[in-house]
Amino acid sequence: MTIPVPATRIDLSRVEVVVPNFKQRLSGVTSTIIQLVPLQAAEIGIATLGPGLPDSLPKMRWWQVPGLLLRPDKGTVRVWHARRNPEMLAGVVLKYVLRAPLKLLFTSASQRKHTGWTRFLIRRMDAVIATSRKTAAYLEVPNTVVMHGIDIERFHKPADKAEAVRAVGLDPAQLYAGCFGRVRHQKGTDLFVDSMIELLPHYPRWSAVVAGRATAEHKDFEAGLRAKVEKAGLAGRILFVGEHRDIERWYRALSLYIAPQRWEGFGLTPLEAMASGVPVVASDVGAFSELIEDGVTGTLIARDDLGAMVDAAGRLMGDDNAREGAAAASLRRAHELFPLQREAATLIGIYRRLQAGAG
Repeated sequence: MTIPVPATRIDLSRVEVVVPNFKQRLSGVTSTIIQLVPLQAAEIGIATLGPGLPDSLPKMRWWQVPGLLLRPDKGTVRVWHARRNPEMLAGVVLKYVLRAPLKLLFTSASQRKHTGWTRFLIRRMDAVIATSRKTAAYLEVPNTVVMHGIDIERFHKPADKAEAVRAVGLDPAQLYAGCFGRVRHQKGTDLFVDSMIELLPHYPRWSAVVAGRATAEHKDFEAGLRAKVEKAGLAGRILFVGEHRDIERWYRALSLYIAPQRWEGFGLTPLEAMASGVPVVASDVGAFSELIEDGVTGTLIARDDLGAMVDAAGRLMGDDNAREGAAAASLRRAHELFPLQREAATLIGIYRRLQAGAG
């Protein structure tokens, strides 16, 4: 029998930052909150609000929301850090209708023209963060670029690659290329599968792993990919392993990661691979061009370009020295530029400036 972990009790008078999360289902935004808040809680009074988050995080309860109309003990204002439209709207209502002493902060990851409603909400924020330079280009207000980081303790290079492969039930005599995340057209899973169908007959040392879940509306898409693999006679070498909570162990088993997305807001999977000492071939979408040093830590290719994916992956699969050099460069880059602690500290600096009235 599993004993539930009790939620951390929150003294609202000590809370300086509220991080709302109004989406029940796990998403990239939710994952970001889950990783950042424990680090930030060691430095600043911070609490989450809403469903879909583990009880191990510091959490406000809905009945405590009226307490946001009062100032915290330190006599300053609280920061309301929204990452979605409904969370921005709640902050606007609290501040401008109910007169709560709040500073409103919004983090945008979107790389498309915002709707009129979103622009209306953004204009009422006291500060705006963009998760990449590409995202910043779509904003019509002053903003600060704060790129996501990666937990380099969770995602790390294995001491023994063969043992890491064996630990997830794979064959240590093989090298593995992987593609992780939701199985759907937007994520380019079909491009990865098609590239492996093209390449694996020429590289007998290699196999491929697709890790991730296909939601109900994408089950037919996944079934079509499995049928294609079966028809190619590669069912034993292109493996669909489903969704895993311990995905870091699967990264450590890889020798090449491919990020074939057709669209992405930011995209953490290349960073997770790089921090695991794995080179990356990635479509030029999301923040990938700002994460990957093209020709050094891996290769950037045009979006939706199967031929370029086959060429780039084939070069690394066929050249051990080039692949190992890119793996080492990936690890260095992840550690030097993208530790999660840096993102957490940068956000705390923004919170402090907002509390001080810098805006």
